[in-house]
Amino acid sequence: MVMGEEVTVTTKAPRMFLMVARHNSDDWVALGRTYDGKKFKGLLERFLVLLGSFTVGSYIPWLRWVDRLSGLEGRSNEVAKQFDEFLDGVIEEHVNKKVVGVEAQDVVDILLAIQRDSMTGFRLELNEIKAIILDVFAAGTDTTFTNLEWAISELLRHPQTMKKLQQEAREIGQGRSMITEDNLDNMPYLKAVLKETLRLHTPIPLLVPHESTQDVKLLGYDITAGTQVIINAWAIAMDGSIWEEPDKFRPERFLDTPIDYKGFHFELIPFGAGRRGCPGIQFAMVVNELVLANLVYKFDFTLTGGEDLDMSETIGLTVHKKCPILVVATPCVN
Repeated sequence: MVMGEEVTVTTKAPRMFLMVARHNSDDWVALGRTYDGKKFKGLLERFLVLLGSFTVGSYIPWLRWVDRLSGLEGRSNEVAKQFDEFLDGVIEEHVNKKVVGVEAQDVVDILLAIQRDSMTGFRLELNEIKAIILDVFAAGTDTTFTNLEWAISELLRHPQTMKKLQQEAREIGQGRSMITEDNLDNMPYLKAVLKETLRLHTPIPLLVPHESTQDVKLLGYDITAGTQVIINAWAIAMDGSIWEEPDKFRPERFLDTPIDYKGFHFELIPFGAGRRGCPGIQFAMVVNELVLANLVYKFDFTLTGGEDLDMSETIGLTVHKKCPILVVATPCVN
């Protein structure tokens, strides 16, 4: 995507420019440099599709042959092999100190340091390091840009909300080149917009499967230890007994309430809650806030002529927009 200062440009879907932000931030923090975005994005998408697929063998072990027959097992093995090769290369670069020009340690450096430190009292195996790196991307990348994609879609559907957010951004930006992280605490409407987006479009509606560790009785039901438990976070966020007009996009509902997404208010748990909640909440939301704040600060967004905004969703572990959108981004004078 190319954006000139005095030109109105057309770009295909927020996904295209959001991908730039997510790859740059996550690659640098986790791996110390950026990698082939197109190749890695394709591999990650295949991985997430498989992760959200239903496997017969997981629930009826003697029917595991169905997964082989459908090709699911073969596709899973192929993606696992490609990820293993990619991560082997990343670790080798760090071990041999081929990554230069980066003063701060990235996640791989820290994990390798733990592996070398005999004083930690435990051994971090190579496969465990690769699994942690994969978790960083699988859990933190796809869901981050999805939130931004839905936020921009809702803002395009609600011009007055977009205008109000732009006004807040321009009051904070005051003509500077960009809005920085230090400014975000003074942008309550920005935070409200993203909270409402998380509520209406929970990135992972069913969160991740949990397992009960002991026998419990809940609402009259006996749940034995070892039972798989799935939390419908989307249904909670759309509950009419909790939220007024739950199907409406109304960021204002979060302006005069302490309700947050950090796991302390169970009516809004897009990141889960408790000790199994997402550990990257703060990082993910700062990225979201920075990107969205600067986009609305620097550009006016409109749909191309005659286009209807399709809000259909995909089916999978993470819920994306089914159809990309075509927008015109016009640089504004601040």
